Amino acid sequence: MSIVRKEGKDTIIFASKEDHASPCKVSLPEPEPSPGLILANGEINWNCPCLGGMATGPCGLEFREAFSCFHYSAADPKGSDCYDAFKTMQTCMSEYPALYGSKDTDVDDLNRGNSSEDASRRDGEIFDKASQEEIETKKSVESNISGSKKEMEQLQGK
Repeated sequence: MSIVRKEGKDTIIFASKEDHASPCKVSLPEPEPSPGLILANGEINWNCPCLGGMATGPCGLEFREAFSCFHYSAADPKGSDCYDAFKTMQTCMSEYPALYGSKDTDVDDLNRGNSSEDASRRDGEIFDKASQEEIETKKSVESNISGSKKEMEQLQGK
């Protein structure tokens, strides 16, 4: 038979050979199913691993606002009233290309120094591309809304 001894907060159990000879009689409860992206009450589960950490980090607030806007949107098409929230999120993410990536930035751009000549050239390019980027941003936001809608429908089992 086993011997049980308490030492302060610890319990020490010495098991005998006979204790190990019989199968275990302990029954564990069934594991609870993970809640997924949407909780039972309809709220967003910001701790869902499916969000890949997007709800935290430097643009977490902007992401949560845009995603919440889309989730609770009653507009037709869904999320079309969230343009400003997605634009704000995308603007924030463009400030952190190493973290969120950018189709216009590669590793060499991140490692290169910022000389004043490079800066003035980039300023001119930015001014010339401003309206084009606004158009691309709108397209990207619309694409994000469409993609998010499909992901939401898949996660909700529709």
